[in-house]
Parts: sequence; C-alpha cells; structure tokens
Amino acid sequence: MDKDRIKGKAKDIAGRVQRQAGEWTGDEKSQVRGAAKQVEGKLQNTVGKVKDAIKPKRTEQEAAGRDPAEEHRPAPRRRSA
Repeated sequence: MDKDRIKGKAKDIAGRVQRQAGEWTGDEKSQVRGAAKQVEGKLQNTVGKVKDAIKPKRTEQEAAGRDPAEEHRPAPRRRSA
C-alpha cells in the first residue's frame, strides 16, 4: 500500500471531523477548511491508488529485464538506401 493512500485517508478523516465540528458550532470557516482538507485527502488517496495499480506492471517488466520507460519511446527510423 502506497504512503499516499494512508496520508490521504488520514486527511480525509481529519477534514470530516473539522467540517462536522464547524457545523455543530456554526463556524463557517471551519466547515470550509474541513471540506477543503477532505478534498485534498481524497485526491492524495486517489494518487496512492494509481501508484499501487501501476506498481505491479512496473515490477513485471523489470523482472523480464525490460525497461518500462523504453516501451513508450518510438522505434528508431530506418533510412532507406
């Protein structure tokens, strides 16, 4: 599991708590800050999920002795004589 997923989930939860506390106390600034923190946490969690999804493919390519970066490079052009 990627570190971004863990940190993102923690920010999401902290944002929920802050937003809810703002709702209970009527503090609009706290509600907005909490909602923003939630969004930031959800984005960071999504980044971690993407990294986790890419990781196995990269590991398979390295095990096969291929460079994953080379797969996206165009093949060199051949000159015609």
